[in-house]
Amino acid sequence: MKVNFKPSGVCCKEITFDIDENNIVKSVNFVGGCPGNLIGLKHLIEGRPADEIAEKLAGIPCGGKSTSCPDQLSKALRDQLSK
Repeated sequence: MKVNFKPSGVCCKEITFDIDENNIVKSVNFVGGCPGNLIGLKHLIEGRPADEIAEKLAGIPCGGKSTSCPDQLSKALRDQLSK
């Protein structure tokens, strides 16, 4: 299932990801944000369980912000898993 998520409070403008029937993240893409960091994050999480990713990324801040692109991805994954 392809999901589009509009993050808030971060530089990234959109996060899209695919989750299969076993809740494995098959792909993730970020629009905007810090390219090198987000490409690295993408490569680390693709193929992993969505609940595991959400748990590890939850609560990560960025600079002086209370959230980050990884934290916003965590929220998006949790929202999807709760459906």
